[in-house]
Amino acid sequence: MPDQAAAEYRIEDLAHRSGATVRTIRAYQDRGLLPKPERRGRSNVYRDAHLVRLRQIAGLLDRGYSLASIKELLEAWDEGRGLGGVLGLVAEVQGPWTDEEAGRVSRAELGERFGGTRDDAAVAEACDLGVLERIPGCPDEFLVPSPQELAVAAELYAAGVPLRAIAEHLRELRGQVEHIASRFLEFTTEHVFARYLGQVPPADADAEEAAEMVRRLRPLAQQTVDAELARAMRLFATRHLRHHLGAAGGAQPPGTAAVPLPAETVRAVQELVGAEHVAEFVRAAAERELQARRMNDLARRGAGRGSDTA
Repeated sequence: MPDQAAAEYRIEDLAHRSGATVRTIRAYQDRGLLPKPERRGRSNVYRDAHLVRLRQIAGLLDRGYSLASIKELLEAWDEGRGLGGVLGLVAEVQGPWTDEEAGRVSRAELGERFGGTRDDAAVAEACDLGVLERIPGCPDEFLVPSPQELAVAAELYAAGVPLRAIAEHLRELRGQVEHIASRFLEFTTEHVFARYLGQVPPADADAEEAAEMVRRLRPLAQQTVDAELARAMRLFATRHLRHHLGAAGGAQPPGTAAVPLPAETVRAVQELVGAEHVAEFVRAAAERELQARRMNDLARRGAGRGSDTA
């Protein structure tokens, strides 16, 4: 092996050190992504600069860049414009968008939480959805990207929702959420990030400023969705409750607010007065309670005046 201070590599050695194949290295040379090697007799000689460049290309590919985009970025690097700001922006965008930490779960634990039996089909579907991720070399242990999401699925299952229905609901929900995310990105790109997209690749200063904007705006998407989901759930849950209580105990008079009652209470009232009189009984009970409170309040006031007179 050549001395590290003046390292020289044959193409096979370069492939071994970089993790790329000989065919890939030659393809990069043909595309202009890799500097031409030094010709020495009948052999090509590669140096550390080629190894560094191959590692840069691999890193950019891992971040989702196309080879055409990588070529533009590397040309900018060679012209002295740098890649630090761009790579910082990429790292910011591809970083975690939640504070939740991934966890692990064993196949036995999954069985305990979902019916007490082994269900390979359900596990396969969970992996397909990304709720679980297989760990190489550990067939009975899984990575859980979002423990909260798995916990929700377990609660729904415990409440009686079949696993198939949970999976179908998640697929539908995911499509709707992805649409919301896409619209949020379109909105922020149009009104915030368009100013940074004029030059490709952007200058370091612009890329660093854009990365800071990503850090500031990142929580807004989740906060907005959380607030709107809470508003919508309150609205629709109230409507559902009003509909079902009305069906069980007669229509409510106009102008009255829906009052959530435990199902056990509704059943007890039905047994006492009949389903057709539930609403009337609840109104009478409420009025009786209000009258009793008024009477108690008047009694306290009277007692207070009596003590003042004494």
